[in-house]
Amino acid sequence: MSSTTTQTQTQSNTSAFPLKSSTLLIEAELNFYIPPEDGSAPYNYVETPPEGVPRTNIRFETRQVPLHDMRGRESDFNIDTHAFLPVLATPETQTSQADFSSDESVKETYYPEIEQLLLTKLPGTPNKVIIFDHTIRRQAPGSKREPVLRTHIDQTTASAIERVRLHAAPDEVEKILESRVRLVNVWRPLNGPVESSPLAVADSSTVEASQLVGVQHRYPTRTGETAAVRHSESTKWWYWSGMRNDERLFLQCYDSKTESRVPHSAFKLPGEGQEGWTGKPRESIEVRALVFG
Repeated sequence: MSSTTTQTQTQSNTSAFPLKSSTLLIEAELNFYIPPEDGSAPYNYVETPPEGVPRTNIRFETRQVPLHDMRGRESDFNIDTHAFLPVLATPETQTSQADFSSDESVKETYYPEIEQLLLTKLPGTPNKVIIFDHTIRRQAPGSKREPVLRTHIDQTTASAIERVRLHAAPDEVEKILESRVRLVNVWRPLNGPVESSPLAVADSSTVEASQLVGVQHRYPTRTGETAAVRHSESTKWWYWSGMRNDERLFLQCYDSKTESRVPHSAFKLPGEGQEGWTGKPRESIEVRALVFG
């Protein structure tokens, strides 16, 4: 990758943290998987677990990790290799009239925008998109969903294939599974530029298969699977400083062609939450989609 100096004007408009260059490194804490003490299979209940059963048996260790800033280097990334792709502001990312306090408005207004964005901006030859859910996160006490401060991937191979069976037309499933299938999250802030709990993403080419551990994700009516992530010194982590409302971050959680997948996690910026901190709490939305072709 080549290094490009971030322009001063861009820095001042997009980030609460002035950048000296696009190669800025910060040190931050990320939480990584360690196995259950009793050797049992890791699990997590999405809703209330049965009486007497812990909600989860997953344990985590906290590590200091260097994070590279992708601001000013957006064109260096290839989703087939890195499993993430920063998408700078375009007319397509500035059209949303969705009311993000209403799930129905998000589905009716924002989903079509995301579908078109994936069809036009995701490399390859995507020809069909099925959006199957979204999550709004607000960094506030009592919030229904807050930023997730643990390294993970939303889907494993098994659960991505199960998503196809759940959401595609039954008579199309087998044909779809013979072609390229991707599962991509589209992430953006709602109150950018992001000043707290931004997203860290790992370069997929530096992530070994042995670092990924399937975790049962237990719903009331079915069991899915996410991937927890073990720490490795060889994994290279990135973040996008000062991400704005009109920017999008593609997170590829599964790709049947390249097998690239992106571990990710929210993290606390240096000094965040300490005395004198003035950054605003993060609000964001992630939309999850199956992409075919």
